[in-house]
Amino acid sequence: MGFFGKKGPSGFSSSSTAEEVTEGIDGSGLTAIVTGASSGIGTETARVLALRGVHVVMAVRNVDSGNKVREEIHKEIPSAKVEVMELDLCSMSSVREFASKYNSSGFPLNILINNAGIMASPYLLSKDDIELQFATNYLSHFLLTNLLLDNMKNTARESNREGRIVNLSSSAHRHPFPGGIRFDTINDEAGYGSIKAYGQSKLATLLHANELARRFKEEGVNITANSLHPGGIHTNLFRYHTVLSGFASTIGRFMFKTVPQGAATTCYVALHPQVNGVSGKYFEDCNISKSSAYGQDAELAKKLWEFSLPLTNP
Repeated sequence: MGFFGKKGPSGFSSSSTAEEVTEGIDGSGLTAIVTGASSGIGTETARVLALRGVHVVMAVRNVDSGNKVREEIHKEIPSAKVEVMELDLCSMSSVREFASKYNSSGFPLNILINNAGIMASPYLLSKDDIELQFATNYLSHFLLTNLLLDNMKNTARESNREGRIVNLSSSAHRHPFPGGIRFDTINDEAGYGSIKAYGQSKLATLLHANELARRFKEEGVNITANSLHPGGIHTNLFRYHTVLSGFASTIGRFMFKTVPQGAATTCYVALHPQVNGVSGKYFEDCNISKSSAYGQDAELAKKLWEFSLPLTNP
């Protein structure tokens, strides 16, 4: 990625790593949840946050894998404060159980990083009979965020420190179904396309951050919400797409980011003082970028929020 590494206004670029963009930042006293932290850029995000002194809670589907990552982090950073808690985003009951346990733990919550996701899966339904990519990448994170908001608001107020919600979107948000979100046919197999469904879920993730930002501003809450495109990284996201995986492993390795580069924008938006007070923005390569027309549609964001509420009510 070196030849794509022109620095933007932040002073960082596509070549910047998560360690580089957080160098010198003291995250002690902060607590963060990172979903999907047992692999890929989620693991690197958890490691770098822990390196900067943040108390990290890894929210993972596979607890054994999470514990292995936790052990590796502790080997490198003996002082790291890292917890592992089970969270299966394919199941809303699991989301509710995680949130209940977290809120009962006494842990504060300064930073919520909605990182976990799947990419371009064949047509499948979640345990709640919702199209799997929409459910995993967006809807379960919508529910998780709502269940943790009181904790975040209390933490921001009591600590007098800005809370931050970071949603991992993708440049694929530019290529959803016509209209952006298939509100009337969200679970229909007819017309399903794995790439467009991925784009739809990542557009929803972006709109979620935008609507949160609008609501926080309206309420006067000291929490920001932003979304980002981490860049192309060859991780296990490609497991459902052998063609894309093959490309990423061969020619794509000269075009794709490394995992430390892929985690950079997440860590930048989560920790960097340049982002203080910035909300409702879409970031790419550690700089504010411009999303699609759908991604800037405030009415679509409001409609998605109202659409999602009944889907997440028990």
